[in-house]
Amino acid sequence: MSLACWIVVYSPQIWENYQLKSGEGLSVTFIVLWLLGDITNAVGGAMAKLLPTVVILALYYTACDVVLLVQVYYYRHLKRVKAQKQADSETSPLLDVTAAPTPAQPRPLLPPSLEYPLLLTFVLGAGVGAWYLTDTPDVSIPEKPGKGSEVELEWKSQTLGWLSAVLYLGSRVPQIAHNYKTRCAGLSLAMFFFSISGNITYVVSILIISLEPRYLVANASWLAGSSLTVFLDLFVLGQFAVFSWQDRKAEENKVFVDAEGEEVAGDV
Repeated sequence: MSLACWIVVYSPQIWENYQLKSGEGLSVTFIVLWLLGDITNAVGGAMAKLLPTVVILALYYTACDVVLLVQVYYYRHLKRVKAQKQADSETSPLLDVTAAPTPAQPRPLLPPSLEYPLLLTFVLGAGVGAWYLTDTPDVSIPEKPGKGSEVELEWKSQTLGWLSAVLYLGSRVPQIAHNYKTRCAGLSLAMFFFSISGNITYVVSILIISLEPRYLVANASWLAGSSLTVFLDLFVLGQFAVFSWQDRKAEENKVFVDAEGEEVAGDV
């Protein structure tokens, strides 16, 4: 289910960037730190011989981070070229090609009432399918891999693991600050919703293997990076809610001009 959440999590944001022809809803620092966290996560997980899903997830995250970065700079390049062409064709002073307009919120591919149930069905279906496959006699799954004395503790992988956790947590800070400038415009709500779901199921998938102290110590950085990130992602969801509420209130209390040209405050 965690794998399914993370397969889902990036697609709404990538699609939203494509619709807007802009990646300005994302903080570049957020993406870069997330990318570095994913790289150290993959290398550290492989060195520590953790669950295969740890390494698979990190490699997939890395690829998606690169896609997001390419989108941001590609669409910035298109805007710069367009602005330069417009400036050359006009007599007005050269436009500021570095300034990016605040992205609007595009219409989603599917209405939320349909999109979220479909995505959740996919996630739950992946969990049921995985359970069915591992419960068949033809599939050989090791009993509690990496448990107890089988867990290797060495400083290199642990250092990378904790570095990854710090990078994951640090990545959310610039995005949260960026959201106050854009008011979450151009940012996919679904990305953070499924990021929270993916991290929670990811933590649970590690804990159900074993609760032995040695095993928990070996996985501590990965558990910390995922579980603590959930709280910051919840803060981002809170930003979505607050900005949406403020926009609705501003619309309700908007001052408009009546037919006689007098300003009238009231509901619209």
